Amino acid sequence: MKTKLVGIFAVLLTLVSLHSVALDRSVIAEKAEDVTPLLNGSTVPNVMVKTADGSPVSLPALLMQKPSVIVFYRGGWCPYCSRQLAELKDIEQELVAEGYQIIAISPETPEKLQSQKLQTEFAAQLISDADLHAIRNFGIGFYVPNDTRNLYKERMQIELIADNTDRAVLPAPAIFITDTSGTVLFSYVNPDFKTRPSAALVLSAARLVK
Repeated sequence: MKTKLVGIFAVLLTLVSLHSVALDRSVIAEKAEDVTPLLNGSTVPNVMVKTADGSPVSLPALLMQKPSVIVFYRGGWCPYCSRQLAELKDIEQELVAEGYQIIAISPETPEKLQSQKLQTEFAAQLISDADLHAIRNFGIGFYVPNDTRNLYKERMQIELIADNTDRAVLPAPAIFITDTSGTVLFSYVNPDFKTRPSAALVLSAARLVK
């Protein structure tokens, strides 16, 4: 069974090898298909993020506490992200029993994360990356076309975070599993925001790389 799982993960991990020859992963990609995410064996970048109460915190410092399942999601407004977090909530006790913490990072502001926190009993730490430091340096940020940005704003009242060029940025949904030294042990990134790994797969991966 373990051999079969290794084979499955090997196939899935080809998704994260997109344009892996790129040397500078901090460059925002022009489209989701061009992201250049961190690969297995990479070290999590030393970036600052914010907790839901607005307190700045070093991401490596957070990861030093426990092995971590890091989930990058687009925002609480995204139904695919909400569904993914709900599925992860179903396995959170098993992940905790395996010694993991769950860190959910989005480009939403701490104020928006506060409202999400009140709506769920999920034990994940909700982290704001509104400054795009983590999204950029994990190599998963991409520019949103203006027509899509305007559509979100007009139909959903969603104001996407923009970088210093005033272009809206979103992360390609991703999951990274790290040890306490910040080394990436498993990663899954898919430019298709509608496709997410199952909770069962995440749990199996967490157990396999432990």
